[in-house]
This record gives sequence, C-alpha cells and structure tokens, in this order.
Amino acid sequence: MFINWKLREIRLKIVYYGASLCGKTTNLEFIHANVNPSARSDLVSLKTREDRTIFFDFLEIQLGEVKGLKPKFSLYTVPGQIYYMSSRKLVLQGADGVVFVADSHPSRLEANLEAWNNLQNNLREFGQDPNKFPIIIQYNKRDLPDALPVSTLRHKIAVNGQLQVEAVALKGVGVFETLKPAIKAVMVNVQHKL
Repeated sequence: MFINWKLREIRLKIVYYGASLCGKTTNLEFIHANVNPSARSDLVSLKTREDRTIFFDFLEIQLGEVKGLKPKFSLYTVPGQIYYMSSRKLVLQGADGVVFVADSHPSRLEANLEAWNNLQNNLREFGQDPNKFPIIIQYNKRDLPDALPVSTLRHKIAVNGQLQVEAVALKGVGVFETLKPAIKAVMVNVQHKL
C-alpha cells in the first residue's frame, strides 16, 4: 500500500500467483478487455519468444473512493516457470493481496503444490502470515473433461479458510468473481491500517 496524499490516491497491489500456464495472464487479459478503458491502464506484458510471461504482466484499474482516497489497483502476474523463482519473489514484494490460480488438470497438481508452497514461503519471508494475508484461490480450467475435483485440489493445497472460486478464465467464467472478493479483502485489510 502506498498513499499519495497530494493526489489523494491509495495504490494497492494484487498479485496473480501460480504455476506456469495456469491462467494468470488469461485472467488479466479478460479483465483488461472488459473494464471501461477510462478506468484502466494498458496491459503491459513482458514475454519470451514462446509467448510465455518472463517477468510479469501489469494492469492498473481505478475504483471509487475509500476514506476520501481514490484506490488504484495494480494487478500483476508472476512468471510460473520454476527457474524464475527470484522474479516471483520480486513481483510479490509489497503485495496487498494474492489471487492464487490453480490449474485443474491432473498433470499440473505437483506444479500447483510447488507454486503454493513457494507463495507461502515468500509471504513468510516478507513477514506476512499466510493464514491472515488476503488470498483468494481460483480453481481454473474447470471445463476440462478430466479436471481434478475441487475437493481434491482443496485438500492437496491445504486451503485454510481462503475464499475459493471455480473458473474458466479463457471464457471469462469466474474471472470477475475472483477479482471482486480479492479487491474487497484487500480493502478490508487496508481500512484496518488507515
């Protein structure tokens, strides 16, 4: 959280975290395409030649007002590939909330667990309690014919009270249903600090 008192703005950061190809960038692309252009920035993506996110995607949206301040949310994605762990940590630094995107494909279960454990460790390293930090879990790719049951994902990831949303990000299903409670959770947390 950063407050610019002169402009009466509060800048908040939500990071989409998860394994490679789980749908983090797809979420931001759908949000960008469906938010009023006057309330959002351009979508910035740093990608490899293979069209994979190498560092982050970034999108800024503006919403209403809280305690006389205009909140501006910066939405980021972390790179999913394991060899970009230091980039994940750098992007996560200073986050006010996280959307953890879990891939529902059975072959991606281990990658989901690795990303979840990495998120928990990074939050602890930043002095945050993962059980109290605003995290929304999105179970993406629910339209796959062999999608793992949500109960299996919930058990394996060891969800501890976090809000969970089912999604098909490519079709926009569950995208805003994930973003809205993420924003709300961040705002509730911020109001306690103001």
